[in-house]
Amino acid sequence: MAKRTIDEVMKELRNRRRLSQTDKADESAEKRYECPKCKDELGYIEQRGNTEVWVACACRERRRAQKLLKSSEITEAFKNLSFENFKTAGKHQSVKDAYECALEYGQVYPDIQKCRRNSIALLGRPGSGKTHLLTAAANDLMRRLFVPVLYFPFVEGFNDLKQDFALLEEKLNRMKQIEVLFLDDLFKPVGGKPRATEWQIEQTYAVINYRYLNHKPILLSSELDVEEIVAIDEALGTRIVEMCQDFLVILKGNSFDINHRLEGML
Repeated sequence: MAKRTIDEVMKELRNRRRLSQTDKADESAEKRYECPKCKDELGYIEQRGNTEVWVACACRERRRAQKLLKSSEITEAFKNLSFENFKTAGKHQSVKDAYECALEYGQVYPDIQKCRRNSIALLGRPGSGKTHLLTAAANDLMRRLFVPVLYFPFVEGFNDLKQDFALLEEKLNRMKQIEVLFLDDLFKPVGGKPRATEWQIEQTYAVINYRYLNHKPILLSSELDVEEIVAIDEALGTRIVEMCQDFLVILKGNSFDINHRLEGML
């Protein structure tokens, strides 16, 4: 085997170093991109025969869904709620009915979204999974159909607005205009009595009436039944009932066969 000169050895070492630096640079560039396939350009050029065509990258849909989820104000934990991780085994029939209702709502949404009766309400016992099911429906609408949804927890939402009235007009306008409004725990009772101040009723009516007149869907949960909501404000309650009448379930039963939080206590 012929001996190599020092110059030859040094040249090979320099080439190895240059190749190593190039590989590291390429690897670093890959890490900088959320989608290495299109390098965050949302598409790429593909050779088809003798023609180059621009192809939309599959990451476009994922990015669109992520953007909707981020702007929905649904918490990170709630973004993981789905129909797949909701338990119906051993639960009251009304829980199973609510599951089927929420699942069907997502399936028919494209056909009913512009109708007056285009909304869903799950009402009744606390801990029965109302929020889980409606969040699963909201997540499905955003991920699968790219429908914008805004989550508004009634108690916390209005407490935040009372602390900063500068946000009130902007927030209420967004609640009116968003394609789907998820109104969670409407008039949540305290000590058995519905939580409904005149100011809350006035603001809620303004939002619901706008959506009612413009055929904009709502996802609604409440521990109150239809009669109790109507008793608080008839104009508000009857609009909600009309909008949700095709997808409305009252969850009932004793605490241990309906409340998911008490599962395993007996």
